[in-house]
Amino acid sequence: MQHETQRPAADVFLTCGGTSCLTPGAGETRLHNFAETLPTEMSLRIFGELDAESLCSAARTCRLWRLLIQESEPLWRKQCLLVRAVCQREIDRDRRDGLSWKVTLVRNYQRSFLKRDWLGGRYSAVRSAEELSGRKMLPLDAETWGEILQAELDR
Repeated sequence: MQHETQRPAADVFLTCGGTSCLTPGAGETRLHNFAETLPTEMSLRIFGELDAESLCSAARTCRLWRLLIQESEPLWRKQCLLVRAVCQREIDRDRRDGLSWKVTLVRNYQRSFLKRDWLGGRYSAVRSAEELSGRKMLPLDAETWGEILQAELDR
């Protein structure tokens, strides 16, 4: 009878830019993060398919992903141009002031949702401040309030 030697189950670490994540039960195969094996351009194309919230979540995954995402102006530009559909004046002003695409997006992302709701008439029938309770509101400039007032008058 042959004695089988049992090796202890090896834990496999998924490494990502210096941060290790334990991956139990994966055998002895070393797993790699796609961003470690693919050319940077391909990884950025994959990240480019994400929406802004998913992109921010991905940037918190590991150091390598954070580095790739945070340093890629085209990724942030793409997301910022989507927000620009609602906040054109704000985006253009921030870019003229020399802010990066990422900072511009962060400054205007939530504002774009609020502004879209106001311009779309979501708050047209509000009769008191209590009806807005629980809704996230942000300060808006005088020009934005002018746009909202004009949209209300046009309805």
